[in-house]
Amino acid sequence: MKIVAAKKLLKANDRLAAENRKKLSAAGVVCVNIVGSPGAGKTTLLEALFAALGGRARPAVIEGDIAGAIDAERIERLGVPVVQINTDGACHLDAGMIAAALADLDLEAVDLLFIENVGNLVCTAGFDLGEQLRVVVLSTVEGDDKAVKYPAIFQGSDALVITKADLLRHTNFDPARITADYLRLAPDGRVFQVCATTGDGIPPVVQWLGGDRHET
Repeated sequence: MKIVAAKKLLKANDRLAAENRKKLSAAGVVCVNIVGSPGAGKTTLLEALFAALGGRARPAVIEGDIAGAIDAERIERLGVPVVQINTDGACHLDAGMIAAALADLDLEAVDLLFIENVGNLVCTAGFDLGEQLRVVVLSTVEGDDKAVKYPAIFQGSDALVITKADLLRHTNFDPARITADYLRLAPDGRVFQVCATTGDGIPPVVQWLGGDRHET
């Protein structure tokens, strides 16, 4: 019987991730790994970011889903280059999948590459894809206890984007609680509160993505 340790698989993934990161950096591409639960509003956030960018940067997207291409079709309608990855049951993307998707993108025509990971707060935490930034998306309807319940995904992130802020009055979600819990796990992280459907709170996220990573 041959036993393959998970650590070996993760080391292989990390090697591929480093190659992805080197390739993206050489092309001058900033890569952002967007993680969050199904329905958190990841695709809607991307749509709002593209509208706010207003042509100041050239975006592209790698969409990760277990099945289907619904989100990729939404992105494609905006005229943004997109590559769909269907994992056929896997609950996360890995560096090998990203390497294959990069071959289908003209990186010389891209400034910002967004990877919309499979909707999941657990599996996605353990796999480096070669990104420079990892952003957790959490909606107000999911509850403010997620950083306590799923610490790894928050601890490994650079920013938390709280979405669906317009629904706050209909929930008992406490932005102060999730912010405090998040910053205990990621002291250097940034927290943004947005309503992607109206664009409220989106400009500071765009500014941060553009390189302003200092607290204001």
